[in-house]
Amino acid sequence: MGANIRGKYNLGVLDLVPRMNGATAEQALQQSVTLAQHAEAWGYSRYWTSEHHDMDELASASPEVLLAHIGARTNTIQLGSGAVLLPHYSPLKVAESFRLLAALYPGRIELGLGRAPGGGPHATMALSGNYLQHVSKLPESLAALTELLEDRYTYEEHPVTARPIPETPLSLWMLGTNVKSAEFAARFGMGYVFGQFMSDADGTEAVRRYREGFVPSATRKEPEVMVAVSVLCAEMQEEALSWSREMAERRRAVGKEISTQSDYVSTSTSTNDRTDANENENEVQRHYAGTPEQVWNQLQQVCQRLNTDRLLVVTTGPDYERRLASYKLLVNA
Repeated sequence: MGANIRGKYNLGVLDLVPRMNGATAEQALQQSVTLAQHAEAWGYSRYWTSEHHDMDELASASPEVLLAHIGARTNTIQLGSGAVLLPHYSPLKVAESFRLLAALYPGRIELGLGRAPGGGPHATMALSGNYLQHVSKLPESLAALTELLEDRYTYEEHPVTARPIPETPLSLWMLGTNVKSAEFAARFGMGYVFGQFMSDADGTEAVRRYREGFVPSATRKEPEVMVAVSVLCAEMQEEALSWSREMAERRRAVGKEISTQSDYVSTSTSTNDRTDANENENEVQRHYAGTPEQVWNQLQQVCQRLNTDRLLVVTTGPDYERRLASYKLLVNA
């Protein structure tokens, strides 16, 4: 099964850079380097990292800085942001930063964009002021960024170029959990990443809208879809379920986003192995825990539903050693 899976599916890592079990920021960042290096060796195609602000449990507020560091410590794996939160920033600055990365690591850079605030209200205001106003102008920002990356942007009728200009253009993606983000991705000819691990929807409508509305761009002629999923694998199903519940309890204890019990259910097809909260067939499963074979059975259903072979895998715990083990078990099946 392992050889077939690795041949059929395109697997990537989405790293939130968690500070686990009292780890310092320095330790969390070093663990991210270790994860990227192992992912490259095990055959994962990409390593993406996120942007969050003033969140004590997460250690990455600047994807471009971390990607520059990891790029120097890896050789071939694709490097991307999941995501740069464009409403906070000037499109020119984003284009310059990622073109610089693309020149440093030719053919390896992917720019993933998002429109979430990435932090609490006070951190958001401290970062960029009136966030809702910036979000309302996102279509203009996306248009400007696209023009900058295609070298056709003007300001007051004067050409402005985002430099340096890499020989190999970077790949542009939009991340989201709803139809709005999918429509933006389609309108500007970007790839689309559906974040199932943080969505209440199953993604079918968003992906349908994306594919039907896709407008080819200078860098992408056909629609491309990835889906981001939360996974925890262990050799024994009971271990994976126990660790997943432990992680959910930690989040509740620190008062962060509370995951319902239905988020942490067995991937076994037996109803008896699921939590009572997951008896409703219409509930969206955000997290997949179990043996690699059990998890893959579920992930293949996700890929079939959204008609894609590209997965971004999020694994946040319960500790760094078992996080690495989970990624290895998944890719080796």
